[in-house]
Amino acid sequence: MAAPSPGPREVLAPSPEAGHRAATSSSGHRGLLWRLRDKQSRLGLFEIGPGHELHQLTCMMQAGLWAATQVSMDHPPTGFELGTLAGPAFARLRRSLGLAEEDYQAALGPGGPYLQFLSTSKSKASFFLSHDQRFFLKTLRRREVRALLAHLPRYVQHLQRHPHSLLARLLGVHSLRVARGKKKYFIIMQSVFYPTGRISERYDIKGCEVSRWVEPAPEGSPLVLVLKDLNFQGKTINLGPQRSWLLRQMELDTAFLRELNVLDYSLLMAFQRLHEDERGPGSSLIFRTARSTRGVQSLEEPEAQNRRLLPDAPNALHILDGPEQRYFLGLVDLATVYGLRKRLEHLWKTLRYPGRTFSTVSPTRYARRLCQWVEAHTE
Repeated sequence: MAAPSPGPREVLAPSPEAGHRAATSSSGHRGLLWRLRDKQSRLGLFEIGPGHELHQLTCMMQAGLWAATQVSMDHPPTGFELGTLAGPAFARLRRSLGLAEEDYQAALGPGGPYLQFLSTSKSKASFFLSHDQRFFLKTLRRREVRALLAHLPRYVQHLQRHPHSLLARLLGVHSLRVARGKKKYFIIMQSVFYPTGRISERYDIKGCEVSRWVEPAPEGSPLVLVLKDLNFQGKTINLGPQRSWLLRQMELDTAFLRELNVLDYSLLMAFQRLHEDERGPGSSLIFRTARSTRGVQSLEEPEAQNRRLLPDAPNALHILDGPEQRYFLGLVDLATVYGLRKRLEHLWKTLRYPGRTFSTVSPTRYARRLCQWVEAHTE
């Protein structure tokens, strides 16, 4: 089999304070790679400071989100228009997750600059993290917003039925218009890759091969990449007794997305090696506190809900501990509907990539294929 050609990959952006240009390697890296010194930059992030092209936008987002969460303001921000879509529904969802509004406000408000996460994927979306890296912000197209809001009641219902679902936790959708410019939409969700401190590898999995290879960073490079399906060849996820839970939850979540006629979502994965005292009989699965999401209780039995014992750790809903590794897992990008545009794209790719697997397929086939990938790569 021929070596796969490089596809979309995550790249680091230059830090205003710590960026130094590195010579591009002879292995075919495209664009500029930056050698970064500070911790945030090594994680693929940098602060959006004055002079950055997105500084005004993110300042407006912060000010608007802060204003939207206040009961009254003596001097409300001017020069832009911020809208909150389905505000009461998302407020209830945040409460059900045990997320205090003051913590949410502090992370998204003007207490510190947002961190930008750049991607060279085909999507033209902009990606940001809150300054504490707990929350992920992504700009959306208008049609994606319409799809998300149309599916929101069923999404909330699914989380009530399956409180330990792998679906990304959506926390808010907003629109922003600066002066008389074009209206922008963005979504806020919990970051799957949190806390980031000891994460060693990151993957974005779609269960196919076309454009699913990332040229690895040179050995010793501070560059941190989010790798793809073909980079994972020959590797496995060792979950031990938790494997059966994951396979069942993947079936439940992908069946739900199939019912919504959604495709092209990703399974985000990250690895973190457990310390010696975190493994074995004294591991988090036995002695750590068992927690569950709060809110409306489902009438279904725990077995039907597919609950599990959650680790006593931040972001527990996206964390699964194996015998030696901690895994961060979550399904993201839930707003692509299999409409006429995607059906035509499927026909074109069928002709363009005969005999190869690609992401634009029917929701039924997409769900089945991703579940098969997880089953084949776990033990």
